[in-house]
Amino acid sequence: MQKIKKLYSDSIGQLKVTQNLVICGLMAALAIVLSYVASINVGPYIKIGFSGIPNRIIEFMFGPVVGSIFGGMLDILKYIVKPDGPFFFGFTFDAMLAGVIYGSILYKKPVRLWRIAIAELLAKLIVNCGFNTLWISMLYGKGFLVLLPARAIKNAVMLPIDTAILFFALTMMNRISSSLNIKS
Repeated sequence: MQKIKKLYSDSIGQLKVTQNLVICGLMAALAIVLSYVASINVGPYIKIGFSGIPNRIIEFMFGPVVGSIFGGMLDILKYIVKPDGPFFFGFTFDAMLAGVIYGSILYKKPVRLWRIAIAELLAKLIVNCGFNTLWISMLYGKGFLVLLPARAIKNAVMLPIDTAILFFALTMMNRISSSLNIKS
């Protein structure tokens, strides 16, 4: 329990560093650009994109609290900049929950493929297949169990791909942050 409390208090402390807030702003801008140029819609209920990579970097560098706040605020900002369907707070909640999951597993830990795979698996099961499918079902009046198989297949296919991409991104971010003397 003490480790969890320290993890979250360390993450809150990251908000007091101006340099970290600047990095968050830059990553938010990158995420918005990626959402414009690197998103592919596969049918009406499935989207593949790379705009989540900046979120994962923030969660890795600054922890679950900053990751959750960043994810929630960025979800709202992306909607303001480029509305894509109706606004629904459930998706903002999902972005915040993903921040907690990734931040709790990756923050202040060495970059390891197995750790990233666990974070990806939990986020895909809980957030993508669970809550996101529920919200889509509620919004569009489609049955949860009707939507779930296609979403589960998409997430199963994307799991190793997203794990590899995130492993590469976090490895590069480690090198960049150490060469620029960025403290997380």
